[in-house]
Amino acid sequence: MSEASNRRPLKIRDQRTVNRIAAWLSQRNVTPNQISVCSVIFAAAGAVALVAAGHTGDAYQVVSLICAALMIQCRLLCNLFDGMVAMEGGKQTPAGELFNDVPDRIADPLLIVACGFAVPEYPSAIWLAWLGALLAVLTAYIRVLGASLGLPADFRGPMAKQQRMALLTLACLASALQFLWDGHGELLWLALIVLVVGSALTYLRRLFGAYRQLNTGA
Repeated sequence: MSEASNRRPLKIRDQRTVNRIAAWLSQRNVTPNQISVCSVIFAAAGAVALVAAGHTGDAYQVVSLICAALMIQCRLLCNLFDGMVAMEGGKQTPAGELFNDVPDRIADPLLIVACGFAVPEYPSAIWLAWLGALLAVLTAYIRVLGASLGLPADFRGPMAKQQRMALLTLACLASALQFLWDGHGELLWLALIVLVVGSALTYLRRLFGAYRQLNTGA
């Protein structure tokens, strides 16, 4: 299956500013594979910020949570621009599919598992985070497996990558304000619960969708 057919549909690609940035990157000595690797670096930085948020005082916790949210969004921007530089910039490589998927399988668990360490007040957050990371990988696995069997790439949610990262970003930003109501990590803990339930539904939806298509040929 080609990179184009395995491409996540995103409306943001049609925005003029995004296209200008992608064109600027394409004209420089920047490869899409390098951008993909950068997404892991940003994810690792976000994970460090999340772990730090669970082991610092209030003032540093606010900064750590805001930094984590920023790193999550930088990771997503890398995911956006690597594909645009590859496709629109004409810089596809034979190993492009590897760099398109493998960094995501590293970045997702890094950020999700780190959320468990960000809320030491909730012991259940650790196993929720590990379960969420496993389910995130499984949802992607079903998509890639289906595509390898000739099915259209299935990017359906309700908790696909964009939704997972949006949830974590909002939870981090909201948690940065928890000092206003004397909060202690409950928003990140609740976000992990939503992520686990949503990812499980996403996995099942994609699994049964693939099964139905393979059985019926539709």
